[in-house]
Parts: sequence; structure tokens; C-alpha cells
Amino acid sequence: MAQYLAQLDGVFVALSDPTRRAVVRRLGHGPTSVGDLAREFPMTLPSFMKHVRTLESTGLIRTVKSGRVRTCVLNRERLALIDDWLTEQRRIWEERTDRLEQFVTDTEENRR
Repeated sequence: MAQYLAQLDGVFVALSDPTRRAVVRRLGHGPTSVGDLAREFPMTLPSFMKHVRTLESTGLIRTVKSGRVRTCVLNRERLALIDDWLTEQRRIWEERTDRLEQFVTDTEENRR
């Protein structure tokens, strides 16, 4: 469980930055070279590479080097970690609101 939470924390930290979210969104359309990705952002290539390394270290993307070109690919399976967490949170909150609704309904019936 601790490892799962650490992985989840890492993914959320990686996605907390707007540049990294934009990279993930762009890679959702398909693999792209680092150079092409970097052109979309007003920063130096070394600064952009820090974002790429962060995304790669959390497993959200992987990079493949072919000759002088490094291509980034989105790891859609890693996004399932977030989806699983959100599903669990949704279930918890739906149960809570169901209990609240039941409480309010029971209270109203008892007042009559």
C-alpha cells in the first residue's frame, strides 16, 4: 500500500505542473520527438528536459532514442493509477452522500 501511495503521489506531483500536463495532453495524440514538443514551450531545451525527466521518472511517459532523435510516448497504463484512485474516491463520496440522504430522509419522516 505504501508503494502504491508513493507512486500515486509521484504521478500527482508530476501532473501538478502546467507544462507537464500539456506534454501529457499532447502525447495523448501520439508519440512526438522531444524537439517537436520543446518548440511548443517558451523555455530552453535543458529546462524542458527537466520536465521530460520528471514525467519519465514517474512512468507517465517513456522515451526511445533512435539515432539523434529522442521520441516521447505516453504510458496510458500509468494513467490507470489515477483512474483507479478517482474511482475509489468517487465510491467513497457516493456512499457518504447516500448515508446523508438517508439520514435527512429518516429525520424528515420522524418529524411527521
